[in-house]
Amino acid sequence: MATSMSISASFVTGGAYSRRSPPSLSFRPATVAVAARFRTMAAAELTADEGTKKKKQPRQSGIMKPRRLSPELQELVGAAEMARTEVIKAVWAYIKGNNLQDPEKKRIIVCDGKLKKVFDGKDRVDFLEVSRLLNPHFLK
Repeated sequence: MATSMSISASFVTGGAYSRRSPPSLSFRPATVAVAARFRTMAAAELTADEGTKKKKQPRQSGIMKPRRLSPELQELVGAAEMARTEVIKAVWAYIKGNNLQDPEKKRIIVCDGKLKKVFDGKDRVDFLEVSRLLNPHFLK
């Protein structure tokens, strides 16, 4: 068994295995030179492309696309159009800012008047339901 350990250790480290000293990790100079040449070429390509290419504007689609909001949700977040991700951030900021989480079960949200309008009149909502309950408030 000891022989197989020393064989596998020498295979992994690339040299003889000694119990007294840890195996050394040395890099080959050729590998370092190739990596440096690659970085230099990549930097040259970037500087050459900067003058010719225009920066692309990121397409806003899916959850990042601003959507019109229902009047109830507009009252809660304070905007007529927002992306889904921003709405969820704003709702969570409202919940945490007004201390509306159940003190014993942080998963449960205790709804106040504004949240009841948005969350179908429910008194208590689990945090996993928030996204589903917000869906009808995003207008097409």
